[in-house]
Amino acid sequence: MSDKLDFPATGRNAEPILNVLRQHLPGGDVLEVASGSGQHVVHFASHLPDNQFWPSDPDPAHVQSIAAWIAETKLGNIHPPVLLDTTDPNWMAGKPLSGLPTQLAAILCANMIHIAPIEAAIGLFAGAAKRLPENGLLLLYGPFLQTGQKDAPSNLDFDQDLKRRNPAWGVRPLPLVKNMASNAGFEFDQLIKMPANNFCVLLRRN
Repeated sequence: MSDKLDFPATGRNAEPILNVLRQHLPGGDVLEVASGSGQHVVHFASHLPDNQFWPSDPDPAHVQSIAAWIAETKLGNIHPPVLLDTTDPNWMAGKPLSGLPTQLAAILCANMIHIAPIEAAIGLFAGAAKRLPENGLLLLYGPFLQTGQKDAPSNLDFDQDLKRRNPAWGVRPLPLVKNMASNAGFEFDQLIKMPANNFCVLLRRN
């Protein structure tokens, strides 16, 4: 049985995210946090040959899947996946981690902070701030709630479903995300609407 996982939603949103990356991603080393199946990173790497991609995930089964996708595509600009939990104190403190560069041009994180305790998002921002240069890009993708604006019913329903599954999960309000990012040393750059009521949130290290 193959280790390679195939998530249909990941396959569907890879191209829209790539279109955003084409416009905003700088050259250099790019860490993907919570790479999941590995479908995103191989898609991005195949179309962005000037970047070096470093996938990671906290789930060993996902790390195996990422490795399987990389092996199948044989791309030279993807490094072996590593186990990475953003609540790891060493990550949050900016200490060197085996298998990852100490300095990065950008960090990508798709569909993580709503399917994890809020501590995972806090840790993501803390560690990212230690590894990105001034104006370095941290890009988040997924559903977000826009307080004071009419949210998509599907996002509100999804939020309730997540909280039923785990009270620590939930679609995060955008003001909360901005505040956590600001506390870690990031400035909000822009919000880009994506298909299926998702968004890309672009943050810059100040």
